[in-house]
Amino acid sequence: MDRLIYLAMAGAQQLLQQQAVTAHNLANAGTTGFKAETAAFRVAPVTGPGLPTRAYALDSTTGADLSSGTLQATGRDLDIAIEGPGMFTVEATDGTEAYTRAGSFDVSPDGQLVTRTGLTVLGEGGPITIPPDTKISIGRDGTVSGTQYGQSATVNVIGRLKLVNPPAADVQKGGDGLFRLRSGQPAEADEVVTVTAGALEGSNVNAVAAMVDMINLARNFDMQMKLLSNADANEQRANTLLGPGGG
Repeated sequence: MDRLIYLAMAGAQQLLQQQAVTAHNLANAGTTGFKAETAAFRVAPVTGPGLPTRAYALDSTTGADLSSGTLQATGRDLDIAIEGPGMFTVEATDGTEAYTRAGSFDVSPDGQLVTRTGLTVLGEGGPITIPPDTKISIGRDGTVSGTQYGQSATVNVIGRLKLVNPPAADVQKGGDGLFRLRSGQPAEADEVVTVTAGALEGSNVNAVAAMVDMINLARNFDMQMKLLSNADANEQRANTLLGPGGG
């Protein structure tokens, strides 16, 4: 059977995988702090008998686009956005340290500072516990301060957010949408990272560009299917010519 069939089939499969990545990005165009996943094709030569005239096109997820999204003012004290590069530190469901740009926080019933999805927000000394009946404010350096209701003149420092800024090449995005160091080790706190209270960072997905990519991928998929049809038709003609009474 002509290797063209296998090449076209592999190309169609890789296009479907890249479509899934693009669709995932497009679905999260409105998700706070979301970072678009990036994908690319790479060439893998076909080895075997004959001349090396053909190659597979394979999809490769290269990582995530860490560029900043647009800041959107909310006026809420526990909505925090990072200015420029950097990430918040949270405790993932498996107990490991992970990083995110989503800064919509809340206070859990037991008084811990958590994300909207329930993950514990970590400070430089561990989880941050908020005393009862306390109004929270977060400074530009990530310092968490609290004022007891009825005692507006007394401001107490509760902790400081662990803000990190590891090199982009050292982090990878997990299936849970959180980032971790490739080494598996916790990142060091970076005192240069600053935040803005009362704002959230939007997704950095360009919805228009993602839609254009979806259209191009769909057209390329159709082309691969046409190649499959042509290869099948050529094989049918060859069988007719080479079969009994075919020539």
